[in-house]
Amino acid sequence: MTKLYRGAHIFYRFFDRKTDVVNVFLHGWGCDHTSFLFCNKHLKQSALFLDFPPFGKSSKGIKDWTIFTYASMVISLLSDLKIKRFNLIGHSFGGRVAIILAVLCKDEIEKLVLVDSAGLKPHRSIFFYMKIWAYKIKRKLGLDISKYGSSDYLALGSDMRKIFKSIVNTHLDEFLPFIKAKTLVVFGENDKTTPLYMARKFKRKIKDSTLVILKNAGHFCFVDMRLEFLNLVKNFLE
Repeated sequence: MTKLYRGAHIFYRFFDRKTDVVNVFLHGWGCDHTSFLFCNKHLKQSALFLDFPPFGKSSKGIKDWTIFTYASMVISLLSDLKIKRFNLIGHSFGGRVAIILAVLCKDEIEKLVLVDSAGLKPHRSIFFYMKIWAYKIKRKLGLDISKYGSSDYLALGSDMRKIFKSIVNTHLDEFLPFIKAKTLVVFGENDKTTPLYMARKFKRKIKDSTLVILKNAGHFCFVDMRLEFLNLVKNFLE
């Protein structure tokens, strides 16, 4: 199924098992709804999976979106489907969206699962600032700067690069104390994209939260340790 939002077609799959609470899965940057689809066979509740544009089967050409546009899009889809009570399961970028939704929809959300979630202001070393300084100098001198940026950034077109920059520069640390939903924070111990100090900050700042660190797992801990992840989420949600 698709939904039209701000001129973009949003692809989604809704498995309606007639339960009062719906599990809403929010995938990471560069992925699509299929990354979490394996959970559908193991959880009893109704489930909603979607593709954030420009990924998966959703529209590729979007402009001027922010992280709050993505959150508003999910709220609009929930309204269209008449979903009034839900759990949120968000990985990385999807965790950013889930954090916002957990605050804006505090009366509708039951439980929150943050999986290797992004959204917090990162710690920066002196080497990071030296790299920024070198970039600015080269740009001012008219030198080649096309190789600067993460692999995610370099893979994007000009419009999506603006959106990506807006997203990674929007820090959600101040949202955490306002999350009232019972929260499970799951991180891989070897996560280099969202390091463990972020996991510990989620645990510290979200009042009703539990932190689980999966051994021998990285940024995609739910893939690296699938059975362990499924058991955790199943016990937490059901």
